[in-house]
Amino acid sequence: MYREVICRILSALESGEVPDVSPDDFRCFSEEGLSANPHLGPNALRWMAASWSKADIPTFERALEAIENGEMAWLGFKIVYDEPAALANNDIGVMKKFGDVGSADASDMVFFCNDAKEVVCSRKPSDRDYFQMKDATRGPGMHADQFAGLTWASVALFDSPAVWLLGASDLASEVAALADHVGFKAFVVDDDAAYLTEERFPTAVHVLLESWDDLAELRARRGDYACVLTMGHVHDVEACLWIAGQNMHYAGMLGCAGKNSEVYARCKDAGMTDDQWKAIKRPIGLAFGAKTPAELAIAIVGEMVDTRYKQRYSEEERARHDRDLGRI
Repeated sequence: MYREVICRILSALESGEVPDVSPDDFRCFSEEGLSANPHLGPNALRWMAASWSKADIPTFERALEAIENGEMAWLGFKIVYDEPAALANNDIGVMKKFGDVGSADASDMVFFCNDAKEVVCSRKPSDRDYFQMKDATRGPGMHADQFAGLTWASVALFDSPAVWLLGASDLASEVAALADHVGFKAFVVDDDAAYLTEERFPTAVHVLLESWDDLAELRARRGDYACVLTMGHVHDVEACLWIAGQNMHYAGMLGCAGKNSEVYARCKDAGMTDDQWKAIKRPIGLAFGAKTPAELAIAIVGEMVDTRYKQRYSEEERARHDRDLGRI
């Protein structure tokens, strides 16, 4: 997504020119971003780009390398709007103290950070800055305005994981909205255009089938997610058979044990192996008593987030995270 933008920036910096960038290149500086954070917006991006120099080339080169390698990495931005406040020590009492220096130099900065917490930037950050730079991996807005005088933003250098919602049911509509909110790209598949509408699925990609037999022509990417949510469970068998032919990172199906046994029998007759059947989580979602479509969507997307977390981080890294939070 950002390869062309970063190549353009590198070309300008190598020539000693100010890069020509706009909010279309980095959406966190768009007017939408300005409405959420008064210190972001097109002017902030222009001021930041004017401060970039050849010293920032390694940051953008590392970002380009991460894109080429398919790493889970982010390009982050530190925006200073009040230099004295940014330099002052204003740690709050309920948080860990980050020393007697606030922001390292009260200047804007672009930086690279990946999920291994590798940071690349043109200047040595203060302890407080390093804490907030690592939070770029948790998405825009996490601790962005915790300290006075400066704010933070970031963009992901990798594509959002895709989730295939097999069936345009009311539950699928709830899952699509919530999945989009937490960073998944939803593809909604159905053969009924009356249900597959912009009003029901405004943020999802619509895949309208002539019939469910055409599902076999679709191909998912390695590591995609899938949720079997067909209306009335009528096409669960076709959905499960399609999943068996893909290389899914996560797949789940809604339904009780009795219904699932009937789907299993039909899938088995169609050639599905037991290993392929076991790879489909049944019932889908975390178990906490969810009943309504909205509640079930929370259970399903929560399980997807947990699966994504375990994919990104080793058991050792997850244990360290839990210790830091006092969970163990």
